[in-house]
Amino acid sequence: MDFTLPESALAVQRGIADICSRYDLDYWQRCETDKRWPEEVWAELAKGGWLGLAVPEEYGGGGQGLLELAVATETLSASGSAGGSAFTYVLTPGFGAMTLARHGSDRQRAELLPKLATGEVETCFALTEPDAGSNALGISTSARRDGDEYVVKGQKIWITGVQRATWMLLVTRTVPAAEAKPRTHGMTVFLVNVPEAVAAGRLSFQPIPKMGANTTPSNMVFIDDLRVPAANVVGEVDGGAAVLWDILNPERILLAASALGGAEVALKVAVQYAKEREVFGRPIGANQAIAFPLAQVKAKIELARLMLYKAAWLFDNQRPCGTEANIAKLTASQAAWEAADHAFQTHGGMAYSLEYPVARLLADARIGKVAPVTEELLLNYLATQVLGLPRSF
Repeated sequence: MDFTLPESALAVQRGIADICSRYDLDYWQRCETDKRWPEEVWAELAKGGWLGLAVPEEYGGGGQGLLELAVATETLSASGSAGGSAFTYVLTPGFGAMTLARHGSDRQRAELLPKLATGEVETCFALTEPDAGSNALGISTSARRDGDEYVVKGQKIWITGVQRATWMLLVTRTVPAAEAKPRTHGMTVFLVNVPEAVAAGRLSFQPIPKMGANTTPSNMVFIDDLRVPAANVVGEVDGGAAVLWDILNPERILLAASALGGAEVALKVAVQYAKEREVFGRPIGANQAIAFPLAQVKAKIELARLMLYKAAWLFDNQRPCGTEANIAKLTASQAAWEAADHAFQTHGGMAYSLEYPVARLLADARIGKVAPVTEELLLNYLATQVLGLPRSF
């Protein structure tokens, strides 16, 4: 058993860290305050080829896997971006490149993968609906066949990055949920050209005001009789569940990586303050009430990282990884929240001041306990699917 990261992942770690060394916590705070995408970092990632890690070499990418994407996400997050980094590697390299590399048609791969590798084309993912929530199989957005096209109608919520996306991976029901047997049957994933759909008046979106992660807007999305070519189906008609799992598992792994990086930066901020801040004639970090919780956070970060890398390795090796992805997401998000919470407590009243990054780190860390799937549902999965306990419904 070898716990050493492969050279490919170490090279990613070094390359991303080099770029991040030029952007401090103040930079990421300005991006959050101004609600703007980190264009400068994005441009450097694109120029260095770091956005195309998961694109096969024949399409101009690095030919790497989810492990390298996870390391890139973690490194970027730990540099100070915290939760904001997740969108950098989830939206386009994760949702777009990894999905099309596995499930795209020859035409889709040839047309889009080279542009995804350079960042010329960006993607977003639309699954969640107001009435379905975390019940992904219960969505009602419908796609009806009409000749060589499908007519799509429905509504999505919490769809991040629509404003920047050229293409949306849209999950629909080609068989209504009530009629599907088994329940996973009848789901179909489409590629939707966002600018064209918006220009035709068939797709619109409305940003949702939110407490954090404002470098990328999240939106309500409205789809009104949108016509999508049948050639834009990703995977198989009615067989979209297979595509969906290969989107959701990487998403959870990459968000776990982002949470781990956020935990690291929150811990770093807390430790630095605990060393420098003196009360009653000594650094506050000398007090066990401060030191021990921070030490506990460090232990939880390292434990979560082991499961994160295992889950990514399993995915890259075409092995089942649902349980590991869920555990990685659960434990990394818990570590991130505890790190940010203890960083807040370490700073005392000064944590409330926006002069320090703690408030932003706390807001970003809280997301992971509810999105993209709640902590309770992750625990329910482990209870029923892994432990075999009775279902409550």
